[in-house]
Amino acid sequence: MPLVSISVLIGVILFSFIGPYFYPADPLYLDPKSILLPPSISHWFGTDRLGRDLLARLMEGGQISLIIGFMSAFISTLIGLIYGVSAAFLRGGYDKVFIVMVDLFLTFPTLFLLLTLVSYVNASVWVLIMIISVTGWMGTARLIRSESFAIETKPFIRILTIGNVHPLKIMFKYYAPLLAPIVLVSFTFGVGGAILAESGLSFLGLGIVAPQMSWGSILSGGKEVIDIAWWVSFFPGLMIFIVTFALMNISNALQSRMNQKELR
Repeated sequence: MPLVSISVLIGVILFSFIGPYFYPADPLYLDPKSILLPPSISHWFGTDRLGRDLLARLMEGGQISLIIGFMSAFISTLIGLIYGVSAAFLRGGYDKVFIVMVDLFLTFPTLFLLLTLVSYVNASVWVLIMIISVTGWMGTARLIRSESFAIETKPFIRILTIGNVHPLKIMFKYYAPLLAPIVLVSFTFGVGGAILAESGLSFLGLGIVAPQMSWGSILSGGKEVIDIAWWVSFFPGLMIFIVTFALMNISNALQSRMNQKELR
């Protein structure tokens, strides 16, 4: 399953970024003679209510959805890693401030926090990346903090501390390799969560704004004609499901390997 999921994920990435070179249809071209056509040889995934080719739009929208997903997960994981390791390493007042900040962020439901932030700014790709990153780092930070506390009790870390080794060297040379599996698992979970968050915001009309498109905005555009044109909502929803399911399988496989390593 992990190999299949990785292959599927790579296939989706190639579909989104390389596919437009082999399928030259314009995702923004309005064809009044091709409104809501079902899947056919001329339009493999059909057309939407403005006559635009759905396959071309899925390729174009996949680029934005994947960029938002991977960049948001990278930034939120990086923030969680820095905060988590520094809180466990410095302890004292810094750790107390860290706990208060995390608990404060976790007090608000993530969806309502996202809606609140998006309502005050004009949504764009980089704005969504920053907003999803800001609202998604807490779980990773708490997980890394607890694991960092466990690493700090190991004898070789105490010897390095007593030997006045620079804290940054200890963090990057000794903490980072031990935390790498957890960071990787958190990253894969974060990508799936970020794609779902962007899709949810776009579905509600608060995400990507036309003429830009994402899987979520394409899915939102099909909800009004779902009773007569199922394909407009089905295919973007299928792409979101495939990517999220593949990422969850990869995360589960990484977590299982990490658990087996700890048992050995």
